[in-house]
Amino acid sequence: MSEIDEKSRELIKTRIISKMQDIKSFPQFVLETMRKLNDPESNASDVAKSLSRDEGLVLRILKLANSAAYGMSRNISNISEAIALLGYKSVSNIILAATVYSAMDKGLSGYALDRGELWRHSLMVAYTSRHLAQLTDAVSAEDAYVGGLLHDIGKVVLNDYVRFGYGIIVKMVEEKHIPFTEAEWQVLGFDHAMIGDILVEKWGMPEGYHIAVAYHHKPNELPEDKKQFQPLLDVVTVANNICLMLGIGLGADGLQAYMFPETVERLGIKNFESLLSEMIDFAGNVSMDMGDMAGL
Repeated sequence: MSEIDEKSRELIKTRIISKMQDIKSFPQFVLETMRKLNDPESNASDVAKSLSRDEGLVLRILKLANSAAYGMSRNISNISEAIALLGYKSVSNIILAATVYSAMDKGLSGYALDRGELWRHSLMVAYTSRHLAQLTDAVSAEDAYVGGLLHDIGKVVLNDYVRFGYGIIVKMVEEKHIPFTEAEWQVLGFDHAMIGDILVEKWGMPEGYHIAVAYHHKPNELPEDKKQFQPLLDVVTVANNICLMLGIGLGADGLQAYMFPETVERLGIKNFESLLSEMIDFAGNVSMDMGDMAGL
């Protein structure tokens, strides 16, 4: 296959749009719980009542509340108490991670990713984004975590179509020296960042996450009227590229990853090499979280 004709391209676009429409939104109890977590009038008991519909999430939250990280001298077995201890932001992130896990924990042959690799990469980017946010004080650490977790969600939808046009896409990358995402767009009419943005909007997520997903491969092209989201975008972009440089979730498109020096400069990172070596330690945390999630 040397090229895709216009008729085939339009058919692909139609099928991609149809597939996005078929993807379910978050379960109702998840949306309800997230609303309660964002409601200043709600309390831990309100959140616990909504969350109690999912035993796996309850167990995960209790496990985290009793972990060494919180140094509690007694065992916490009450979910309301665990929610109060962890804080709404942490609980919200646990729910989000558990909800997208099933979509991400599968093989994506179009991107040359074995089962679990997209999930591992996304978790690692989430951890790294949170660490960068804390290090630079550029943006909320919890917002950075969510942006990092969701940045590649579009690959789940686009995988089958990338697989169909893989030979053409790779040839364009090699011959035209363009990014993989640009080749995706030229061949399919979409790239995974665009698809991810549409999904995040469908799920009713805040605008900052849309930006992090849509622009993580082009951080210097953010429109002027969206510049308030530049720090979040830069954090997620740098985190993503660090993980690719470490070979975590490299896949078919990772070999063309480019570290934008402007993003590092805007975040005020002075010693990038030291930061890179620091991130290696995070890989163990990701492996632990992967095991925890798989056990739910």
